[in-house]
Amino acid sequence: MRKSVLHTVLVCLVALTVVSCSGYNKIAKASDYNTKFSLAKDLFAQGRFTTAGTLLEECVAYQRGTDQAEESMFLLATCYFNLKDYVSASQYYMTCYRSYPGSAYSDESLFRSGYSLFLDMPDPRLDPTSTQNAIVQLQNFVETCPYSRFRPRAEELIAIMYDRLVEKELKSADLYYNMGNYLGNNFRSAIIVAENALRDYPFTKYREDLSLIILKAKFEMAQESVLEKRDDRYRDAIDEYYAFKNEYPESGHMKEADRIFRLASRNLNQKEIITEED
Repeated sequence: MRKSVLHTVLVCLVALTVVSCSGYNKIAKASDYNTKFSLAKDLFAQGRFTTAGTLLEECVAYQRGTDQAEESMFLLATCYFNLKDYVSASQYYMTCYRSYPGSAYSDESLFRSGYSLFLDMPDPRLDPTSTQNAIVQLQNFVETCPYSRFRPRAEELIAIMYDRLVEKELKSADLYYNMGNYLGNNFRSAIIVAENALRDYPFTKYREDLSLIILKAKFEMAQESVLEKRDDRYRDAIDEYYAFKNEYPESGHMKEADRIFRLASRNLNQKEIITEED
């Protein structure tokens, strides 16, 4: 008896599936785009983004000039977004914004175009081009839609991306510092990279780390200098110490900074270099 009931249920489920697929196929092949659009919205609500996107692609092409055209484009972009195809999503959101400026989906489309590029960013150690493109896109949104409800989130994302770019520069500066004088004056390269990063991104969360690398590199460069350049470079390191101490008096790196200051001060005007404190 239980087997008979189970068999009946399975037959009904298969039948419903066949009917459902048959209904979808009929609508998909039909020329009534209002019906297709309704089905696409239902599929979208069910989370069936691939199938919904297929129908919306057709609707977008045939609904130009109608009230449903903008919604079709926005939903299509969101299908790609939910499928994690962020490059396509960004392109469709931008098309939606440009095709229907000032509409109900306008500011959200422009925001999501940049947000999609943000989600597509690679590891900070890789090519920063996509990160820079995302920044440009979101800055464009902030300037174009200054009163949008999405502006705070856009500004937050921009700050995150700036820090990602700085993180790449920090790793480069740190690498140069650790290479020391191997095949050249890498301390100088570390200073240049860190100073450029501070100039370009003055409010980065990595500001203290970059400043510390500059201090350490200036001190090490003085230690390695020829006699006629040594005192000037020790003075430069001491000046850097005071700048670091004034900006980060509570830094967790102050013990190391103080050690550098004491050694630099003791080595000033000395012919023999002290490498460790007594």
